[in-house]
Amino acid sequence: MALVGGASRGIGAAAAEALAGAGACVVLGGRDLAALEAVAGRIEGGGGHAVALRVDVTDAGSMRDFVDQAVATFGRLDVAFNNASDGPLPVPLADMDPLEFDRGIATNTRGTFLSMKFEIAAMLRSGGGAIVNMASIAGINGTSNLAAYVAGKAGIIGLSKVAALDYADQGIRVNVVAPGPILTHHLEAAGAEAQRLAGLSTPMRRVGTAAEVAEVVLWLLSERASFVTGVVIPIDGGQSAGNKPPQMYRRGESMAPPATHPVTSGA
Repeated sequence: MALVGGASRGIGAAAAEALAGAGACVVLGGRDLAALEAVAGRIEGGGGHAVALRVDVTDAGSMRDFVDQAVATFGRLDVAFNNASDGPLPVPLADMDPLEFDRGIATNTRGTFLSMKFEIAAMLRSGGGAIVNMASIAGINGTSNLAAYVAGKAGIIGLSKVAALDYADQGIRVNVVAPGPILTHHLEAAGAEAQRLAGLSTPMRRVGTAAEVAEVVLWLLSERASFVTGVVIPIDGGQSAGNKPPQMYRRGESMAPPATHPVTSGA
């Protein structure tokens, strides 16, 4: 059985559908129950099995109940994808309201901690499992004006490495995906120009898709990745490899590089 937190849309929904397509019974969690039920309906309509449950990942009792209901429904927990994410609007660090900073830490870092706390306990009872946590390229490199989001995502990476070490010899693997600019509802809402600029920020000169992230998640959760734990996999079109200006020097030509480079965009 697979558990997916933050499954109401975007990457979470795509991962849930990919897991169901691979034969898993899927329990979907998030705050928007109507959206979760729509995803579950698509899975059921395709011949899969899915249950939608409302959960607040920042609340220990809610997260405990979520995992307990999932196990009660399908008998065990084998894999989990913790995709819930939140953060305030961009603002310079010194201008940020401390409550807004707390909000970014609550969902990203605390939410991932609580998710793993109860998921790992359930997996130990059934002999092991695999977890993938959602970070961001912003949690690796940093992004200006996103102090709460970056700190929250960096916290996820640290927590995941600790969990991977704690349970590596008990049959549980824990890994992280760190997307760059992905065409989810946030980027769709930002419009065509924002999408174009986000694409130019990657060496591939395009944004990624939720399905591309879901495929990496599916692999990490599968037995094909059985000797992989504690790693962070960027899914960023090459952003983390370094800079690739739009125009490069070509042999025999005198061509000045551009004055500015596109800014990395976190997922």
